[in-house]
Amino acid sequence: MKKLQHQLADNKRNGKALLATNFYNFETLSSVLMAAKSLNTPIILQLSESSIQYMGLSVSKKIATAAIEQYGVEAWIHLDHGNDINLVKSCIDAGFDSVMIDASEKSFEENIRITREIVEYASGYDINVEAELGYISKLGQEQKMIFTQPQEAKAFVDATGINALAIAVGSAHGFYKETPKLQLDLIQQINQATTAALVLHGSSGIPHDQLKESIKRGITKINLATEIKNTFMKGLKNYLAHSDEIDLRQVFPVATNQAKELVMEKLKVIAFN
Repeated sequence: MKKLQHQLADNKRNGKALLATNFYNFETLSSVLMAAKSLNTPIILQLSESSIQYMGLSVSKKIATAAIEQYGVEAWIHLDHGNDINLVKSCIDAGFDSVMIDASEKSFEENIRITREIVEYASGYDINVEAELGYISKLGQEQKMIFTQPQEAKAFVDATGINALAIAVGSAHGFYKETPKLQLDLIQQINQATTAALVLHGSSGIPHDQLKESIKRGITKINLATEIKNTFMKGLKNYLAHSDEIDLRQVFPVATNQAKELVMEKLKVIAFN
């Protein structure tokens, strides 16, 4: 299996993208891997800092590794939005295939300094390093649009040596108040200006035609999280509202299968674009 940074570089050259999905427990991990296995397509498994705090670093890494082997899927394990430098380094030491250092809320100069520190730390491990530039609102933050600029992106990539760059081009984390409109021309300009593979965060709720076009313009990795949680929890709540079943092994598969169908739908849009 290729290293993730090499796969993303190939994607950049060939106008392809990988779906990167967050998981929160065994059930959501299973739903993602079942979807990828059903369509025989590779996928990126993402752990956030909060998910690692919930399950523990060792457990979350080992359960992902074991599940990848069990389902026989080509997959990589990635730390999503690593704000804690020490945790990012711990994930590198633990054998993650990829990490994201997110210092995007710092100044441009501080973002470069922190990101460069992680790139240097990861250099002996031969793994993918992702960073973020621009304002991509997180859950609970105002969904204002401050876009990443091509020359700024080039300067950032040149100064840090990162493999992948998450860019602000009209997406946001969480649910959208109105239908988002990606800045497709800007994606193309940034792609032409920099050597890094481009990442789109906040894909939940973005129309499929925009996702497809963003890939053609240079997006190589598309993150999906909120819709997975939402689909799983809605399925679970709906089932429990009409059932007195207490066996978790009977209850969870209902929600797991619904999340699987969601991921399959996204994979058909992204992986077979």
